Amino acid sequence: MAGGERPSTIRDVAQRAGVSVATVSRTLAGNYPVSAATRKRVMAAVESLHYVVNVHAKALSGQVAGPIALVLRDITGPSLAHVAAGVEQEAARRGRLSLVCATHGDPARENDLVQLMREQHAAAVVLVGGAVQDEAYFQRMAEYARALDAAGSRLVLVGRPPLPTDLPVTVVDYDNRGGAFQAADHLFSQGHRRILFLGGDPGLSTGIQRREGHLHALRAHGVPYAEELDVPGLYTRVSGYRRTRDALKAGVEFTGVVAGTDMVALGALAALRDAGLDVPGDVSVVGFDDVPFAADLIPSLTSVRVPYEELGRTAVRLALERTERMTGDDHVILSTQLVIRQSVRPPGKT
Repeated sequence: MAGGERPSTIRDVAQRAGVSVATVSRTLAGNYPVSAATRKRVMAAVESLHYVVNVHAKALSGQVAGPIALVLRDITGPSLAHVAAGVEQEAARRGRLSLVCATHGDPARENDLVQLMREQHAAAVVLVGGAVQDEAYFQRMAEYARALDAAGSRLVLVGRPPLPTDLPVTVVDYDNRGGAFQAADHLFSQGHRRILFLGGDPGLSTGIQRREGHLHALRAHGVPYAEELDVPGLYTRVSGYRRTRDALKAGVEFTGVVAGTDMVALGALAALRDAGLDVPGDVSVVGFDDVPFAADLIPSLTSVRVPYEELGRTAVRLALERTERMTGDDHVILSTQLVIRQSVRPPGKT
């Protein structure tokens, strides 16, 4: 198509091929038998006119499968990237396009993206990551769920607080509490009693759940709670470094660290190294997520493995198969697993 020319239409193709518009539509859709000669004429006309099928119009008419939209806070984080990989893999396996959008923590942008995906007739909108569990959150999610359901779509929450059971929503979560319990339990079982807990944002669901798991381990081992060892913050390397450095400068005594994420653990390891402390000789460290670099660190990092790719795959599978299931789970919790490596040792052992 030359500059300034209008794009070719299906009517142009029909006229060039000497057939009806309906015959062109059937030929391109491949859902109705046409003769080889007719197909050859139609495809020759399509090629000569550089005709491009209006996919949006086909989606509106239900002729093509809607995409899977993944909406997350940040696409650069290693754990969320693995969720996105799982969504893309399962969507591709089912012949679906996947769209990835980032909110950067802005609820207004999240709202705009969900509404846009509704207008684009997405088969499912997958929201990933922790959220503040307040009334505004539950009201906003309920509105999303009803609006998407009315449009024939499905809201899927991954790693987010579930909604009341009467709402049309699918929830795919993982065992945050159990994973955090495993991390602390491993250190306590090795003989540690003073464990610095570098938790997450106390307002976000993931931070709350991981802290609950850690506190459960304290109670299970009869270890008294110490406020100076309970240090919330962001799930970033910089935050892990600063919190560990500040605890050391303040003279807080600890022989173990449970980091809310592997990125936080990475910062903690750097701070301990800068302070001249050996891991695990002086301080043992456990992370959370088990992202790929955890096994490559020196020492390799003991971490709680979260099945992030499986979360993504399960989200797509449940959303697309819901109409095929008369009954079944719309709230699934996947298990976590402690992966033991070299960063933990009994206190005082060299």
